[in-house]
Amino acid sequence: MLVRHTVENGVLRVALLGDLDVSSRAAAALQIETLLHSHRPEQVRITLSTSDPSRASLSVLARARRLCEGLGIPLTVAGPASRPAAA
Repeated sequence: MLVRHTVENGVLRVALLGDLDVSSRAAAALQIETLLHSHRPEQVRITLSTSDPSRASLSVLARARRLCEGLGIPLTVAGPASRPAAA
């Protein structure tokens, strides 16, 4: 699985589980498209696994943006959660 998702209060939250490469790009885009069509969320939030995503990851984000625009669903993108510094 390339993505993890939850749906709560009309928000589909999708996390890319790793930085994507060319061979995983199409599968991740298809997974997101399937989630959009099956859940019909009011909003989508995609979280990246890295602060410097690969071109393949950006390509999947672009595809998700086009899909969301076509369905009239707002999309937000977030970077990885920062970890607190060790004391």
